[in-house]
Amino acid sequence: MRRLGTVCILATVVAVLAGGSAAAQEMPVPSVTFGLAPAETPEQVAFSLQLLLLLTVLSLAPAIIIMVTSFTRVVIVLSFVRSAVATNQTPPNQVIIGLALFLTLFIMAPTWQVIHEQALAPYLAGEIGTEEAWAAAADPLRDFMLRNTRERDLLLFVRMAQMDEPGTPDDVPLHVLIPAFIISELKTAFQMGFILFIPFIVIDMVVASTLMSMGMLMLPPAMISLPFKILLFVMVDGWHLITRSLLTGFQ
Repeated sequence: MRRLGTVCILATVVAVLAGGSAAAQEMPVPSVTFGLAPAETPEQVAFSLQLLLLLTVLSLAPAIIIMVTSFTRVVIVLSFVRSAVATNQTPPNQVIIGLALFLTLFIMAPTWQVIHEQALAPYLAGEIGTEEAWAAAADPLRDFMLRNTRERDLLLFVRMAQMDEPGTPDDVPLHVLIPAFIISELKTAFQMGFILFIPFIVIDMVVASTLMSMGMLMLPPAMISLPFKILLFVMVDGWHLITRSLLTGFQ
């Protein structure tokens, strides 16, 4: 009887496995293939080039967006704050970058709203073409960059491009305006960073002089000055002041 029961169990298992394998064989499995075929018409060549250009732009999109917005100035100033207080990795890089991203979203919100109303929404509705949408989206961004670009920096790239001085903002090409805007943002960020360092350097000098006069030459001044730096930064509400300076610095 035991042998008969064992044989029945094995027969049942084999039947289930056979049914499962048959069902698996009947179920179609999709396959994905990639291939290259010669283009037969100029339209196919143009479409392939457009697709390649689109993929290239998408891969560089984060860097492009960062360079033409307020992110550069904001993240550099926040990094200077951390270096001036000498708190090493506090706040961590993730917090610094996250705060810079959200401040950039807040600063650029009016510009992006105009881009959405004048370019993106009409393009998605089919009211304008690709070239018209690009021109409409570039105008608000050009106005933002021009308001925050120094004339000296702009003239530098205009002369290096060997072009006549533009009479109107619309005459400034983006390949001239963008690098001028970037170096202007870098200069402004370093100026703000220099001002941020001054009060903390004074604290370091006072602490170092006090320890030297007391004969505590083996005690690191940075260890004693760090709590005073943090206390000063908290008492003056440093994050509020820095954020307000960054927000009001953009016209």
